Amino acid sequence: MGNLRNVGRALERAGARPRVTQDPERVLRADRLVVPGVGALGDAMRCLDQQGLSSALRERVGDGRPYLGICVGLQVLLEQGEEGPVRGLGLIPGQVNRFPESLGLPVPHMGWNGVKPLRPHPVLADGFFYFVHAYRPVGVPEERVLARTDYGEQFPSALGFDACVAVQFHPEKSQRAGLALLERFCAWSP
Repeated sequence: MGNLRNVGRALERAGARPRVTQDPERVLRADRLVVPGVGALGDAMRCLDQQGLSSALRERVGDGRPYLGICVGLQVLLEQGEEGPVRGLGLIPGQVNRFPESLGLPVPHMGWNGVKPLRPHPVLADGFFYFVHAYRPVGVPEERVLARTDYGEQFPSALGFDACVAVQFHPEKSQRAGLALLERFCAWSP
């Protein structure tokens, strides 16, 4: 699912000792889980399905232990994506759609942008984060939307429930704000 090395280094700087795994049993046993990803939802879901990780993630997310999804790691939580269409894990209602051309903005959305939490959350904070994505969540119930970002429209840039938080931006590329987010995630005890 890409970007593992950068995310691993950022987690180390945040004080964690990350372990990369494709073993569903290790996913189920993990005290804390970070699922990064770049690319397309369809490719990510095929990879998760082939490695037996889809069912492990469905079981593991929402069991009370912290989960952080980054970029495609957020998108896999949704029910489906318009590309294909492709099924996601279905843990959060909604789908992943491409930014419409009618916004008149470059797609993919690349660069720094503001993230505005809708309510206090122990992991999230107001700030500027680095984005690289052409797709964004739509149709997500408001109680699952933790933060929004403006890119020609207000879109959900962070989702979550219980001990699950997922962000569309890349904390590992977001300098101080990203490191602070990862530090808060590593210290989080929901």
